[in-house]
Amino acid sequence: MRRRTAVLGLVVLVSLVHWWLAHLLPPVRIGDGSAERMPKRIEVAFVRELAPAAPPAAPAVMSSKPASRRAKAAPKPAPAASAALDEVAVAEVTEPLPELPAAPVAPQPDAVAQEPLPDAVASAASATAAASAPAAFEWPPSTRLSYKLHGNYRGEVVGGAQVEWVRVASRYQVHLDVWVGSQAAPLVGRRMSSDGELGTDGLTPRRYDEETRALFRELRRRTIVFDGERVLLANGKQHERLAGMQDAASQFVQLTWLFTTQPQLLKVGQRIELPLALPNNVDRWSYEVIEEVVLATPFGLVPTFHLRPRRELRPNRDLVADAWFAPTLQYLPVRLLIRQDEATYIDMMIDRLPQQEATAPLAAASAPR
Repeated sequence: MRRRTAVLGLVVLVSLVHWWLAHLLPPVRIGDGSAERMPKRIEVAFVRELAPAAPPAAPAVMSSKPASRRAKAAPKPAPAASAALDEVAVAEVTEPLPELPAAPVAPQPDAVAQEPLPDAVASAASATAAASAPAAFEWPPSTRLSYKLHGNYRGEVVGGAQVEWVRVASRYQVHLDVWVGSQAAPLVGRRMSSDGELGTDGLTPRRYDEETRALFRELRRRTIVFDGERVLLANGKQHERLAGMQDAASQFVQLTWLFTTQPQLLKVGQRIELPLALPNNVDRWSYEVIEEVVLATPFGLVPTFHLRPRRELRPNRDLVADAWFAPTLQYLPVRLLIRQDEATYIDMMIDRLPQQEATAPLAAASAPR
């Protein structure tokens, strides 16, 4: 009898363990990131506030070759409210200036024409030319932006969001954390992370990870891998990697880079094209600068440019995100409005000055990839 009871208890225990594994752990699927550990998060200390200031003159950046349909090979990769959290090239036309007749050149004595400039004069001329040339572009230090969130999904929702742009040498990470309810115990939370390299064309993602948590629901994780000329989506499909392709987390930092290096793009009526890799599809997104608007923030009035995607809302399909970029705050996005349909949206407004690290570290990242 005791042996039969012990065997029966073992069967019950094994059954419970199998039920727990089947129902409480998320299923492993190709591309969902469960089978591979996410890149370790780079930790930095944000110790100072970024005060509003006039944007600097456009920096000089290394000219790149014309964009092709194929990207250069990148390094190998190392529901209630949750529905509201789901899913550039601009042609400038310039008219040539009319040709003016050459001004007459006064004859100069041969001795003067052939005599080289004194060293002091030559040095001064070189210094003047260097001072007038635009400074080389420098990536800003690691930055954190904090937002208050409100929105609607079958009723009002409130919460918060945080964006961290982190870089060490040529490696970057972008983390977008959004939560509904309190940050300590959210009803719904989503983390979107992009990990990649910096270069003359901005951000080059290697990997995108997305985690969604909700009360009484399984953790959902989805991963996109950028591998050379292809991209592997979370649904297992492969697509061609388009030049300049970004992910859901890196796109806003890439736009910040574009506006810093090419401020002429921020004019009402301009359009910026950005190829995006989303968990289930790849597409070219087009943003239009629709207006200049001054936003009231907790730290004062901030002039911004409002960008809106040029695509129709498709319920239960891709989300669309309006963004407001502030030139006086290093062209950072100070407001994001993410919409699923006319009645389902979240609105994120910056609630304090951006925080930055003291200086950008010079050493390469030691965190495992």
